[in-house]
Amino acid sequence: MKKILSFLFLYTLIIGAFAQSRVSISGYIKDGRNGESLIGATLQLEEIKSGTISNEYGFYSISAPPGTYTLKISYIGYTSIVQTIQLTEKQTLNFELQESDIVLEEVVITEKEASSNVTDLKMSSEKLSIETIRKLPQLFGEVDVVRTMMLLPGVQNAGEGTTGFYVRGGGQDQNLILLDEAPVYNASHFLGFFSVFNSDAIKDVEIYKGGIPAQYGGRLSSLLDIRMKEGNNKKFAVTGGVGTISSRLTIEGPILKDKASFMISGRRTYADIFLKLSPNENQRNNKLYFYDLNTKLNLTLNDKNRIYLSGYFGRDKFGFSTVFSLGWGNATGTLRWNHLFNDKLFSNTTAYFSNYDYELKIGGSVSNFKWTSNLQETGVKQDFTWYVHPKHTLQYGVQGAYRKFLPGKIEPTSDKSIFNTITSDPIYGIETGIYISDKYKINKRISVDAGLRFSSYYNIGPGTVYQYANNNPRQDTIGKTKYSSGKLINTYAGIEPRIAAMYLLNDVSSIKLNYNRTRQYIQLATNSTSALPTDVWVPSQRYVEPQIADQIAAGYFRNFKQNKFETSMEIYYKWLTNQIDFRDNANVFFNQRIETELLKGIGRAYGSEFMIKKQTGKTTGWISYTLSFTERQINGINSGNWYYARYDRRHNGNIVITHQLTERWSISGAFIYATGNAVTFPAGRYIYEGNVVPYYTERNGFRFPAYHRADISATLEGKNKPNRKWKGSWNFSIYNIYMRKNAFSIYFREKKDNPNQTEAVMVYLFGIIPSVTYNFKF
Repeated sequence: MKKILSFLFLYTLIIGAFAQSRVSISGYIKDGRNGESLIGATLQLEEIKSGTISNEYGFYSISAPPGTYTLKISYIGYTSIVQTIQLTEKQTLNFELQESDIVLEEVVITEKEASSNVTDLKMSSEKLSIETIRKLPQLFGEVDVVRTMMLLPGVQNAGEGTTGFYVRGGGQDQNLILLDEAPVYNASHFLGFFSVFNSDAIKDVEIYKGGIPAQYGGRLSSLLDIRMKEGNNKKFAVTGGVGTISSRLTIEGPILKDKASFMISGRRTYADIFLKLSPNENQRNNKLYFYDLNTKLNLTLNDKNRIYLSGYFGRDKFGFSTVFSLGWGNATGTLRWNHLFNDKLFSNTTAYFSNYDYELKIGGSVSNFKWTSNLQETGVKQDFTWYVHPKHTLQYGVQGAYRKFLPGKIEPTSDKSIFNTITSDPIYGIETGIYISDKYKINKRISVDAGLRFSSYYNIGPGTVYQYANNNPRQDTIGKTKYSSGKLINTYAGIEPRIAAMYLLNDVSSIKLNYNRTRQYIQLATNSTSALPTDVWVPSQRYVEPQIADQIAAGYFRNFKQNKFETSMEIYYKWLTNQIDFRDNANVFFNQRIETELLKGIGRAYGSEFMIKKQTGKTTGWISYTLSFTERQINGINSGNWYYARYDRRHNGNIVITHQLTERWSISGAFIYATGNAVTFPAGRYIYEGNVVPYYTERNGFRFPAYHRADISATLEGKNKPNRKWKGSWNFSIYNIYMRKNAFSIYFREKKDNPNQTEAVMVYLFGIIPSVTYNFKF
């Protein structure tokens, strides 16, 4: 570690020697209406065609030889600023962009010589605006950022009505979901029908399917980076909505104008309120609701220091009278400090906390019990960005996280003489990381971003490690070792290289490549298709090695008609090692020695993704198609032969269109098609001692029926009257307009009229679902 830090320091000094003869300008780019920082705003010095973009906090820094320049600042949907500047000494310039009310394509498009789709080093990543997401059809009218992400190439849903998602052949647990840099371990409400992210509280959403920046680690497949609003520091504002199953309210405003602001946003369903009106007492005692609460404060101390404090609190309650109840929830908190050491060196210090827990209660009998589980993570991050040169940006930092796992606790809730409380041993671990990333524009056509990350994981006591014959957890136990508190039990570590390159063919087309290695030290123990609240997170241990993935991707990017249309084609191949799966007939429920049920092997995922996108004008949207293969090979499963992962889907296509009919009316539609999930069904049956026994052949050798549906929506904006503060809109949506019955599950049973024959029975969740939502702001 000391050698790595010494190298970073020396490297910094060497690079700095080449940047002394230039003059820099730096500052922040904000939304002129509310003071929100604009992420990814473009700044360019027109005379030398040198530019940069604002970072996650709206900060930018650019340098050039002394002289007179034309500086242009632009952001999609906002009116550009063009300003002449004299660069004689370093200076600070903050800009506020005003939202453009003009929809004409010609005005917006000619502002950019070439789209970032072509010129940016990034590939295998997508960003969607909240305004775009709000206009799309949604289940029960609930605007859902995660569900909308599933309409992008390479991102697939876990099944009908779920917000679990798979990215390029990875499992649901292989997605790192961050909310203001704090991890969210269960992003689902209503048993997976909705995500925990209230769109009214969200400012920016970006997903990385590959080419994950070196500053992020801990998951194999993807990064979903979600950032909350900072709060309006210009004036007080209220937004909200009343929908089919829930209502929302957001309040934001300045504490000190242009210095400090707050945001608080809440959402709650109200199905349980209507249940209380039922004449049936049991129904009145049922519980069915969820809520979210997002909060944020930000304070500008001075030109060099800013502080952000944000939190999320969400809970689900689901139960039938006193017979059964299930509750789960997330809580996160993030404290961040932005500091400018100088006009080129930006620092962000983050401390965060994340908690996920659930509680299952069974009543109505003698042996009533309560089962609880909990996972907590506390972490710190120190990130630096050094704007060495307009063609050269250096990022580096260190990170650490402490985790406490409580896999389960079962205790009686009625007669405590029936059984004693059973508590699984807590598991403790520490994960660390150190990284450096160097983004360099070699010339007008070639740019590279080379990064290196070193991560490590430490199991620490107290804990107990069992020894097995031949070091195999599926053989006899031959002993155990107990470790005291803080004692080091086991260590894993390794490097994670990341590299990306771009070759600009011309102003409208480019070729991009990237490679990244990722390591994951935590897995989700589940044998269901969609994530359930009762699934248990399991860290790497003596017999559970960290998962490793190596992915390489290449893409061709081309824009047409003066950048009105963006097209992309990407191919990828991913190698996976230390992949785990459950052996046949595994016992997962409250298993304190989960390693005895796991088998280890390798995996591979490969495919191609195509996308056509139009982001400007009255008609916008995209068409995407993904061809993918996802396979596993694990000794002890499927006779050691390769088999398809249950989330393998050969074809996945989406069509998404939004059209502005008039000043007040807009319409949108979406069509989704996907090959059915791979599944293990019995290939036959036989009679043994008078009992019917199913006969299975290969793992995941069958398929669910193909999944497809179409959704439409229309939005009516309120009349725009002068001096009227209240603005309202109506959204009308129809989910699954042609009533496609998509399979949620399939089970087998004997035919009632002929017990000698077996029939397959399909269960589906939704037919056609209309919804109405009224949104307002003032």
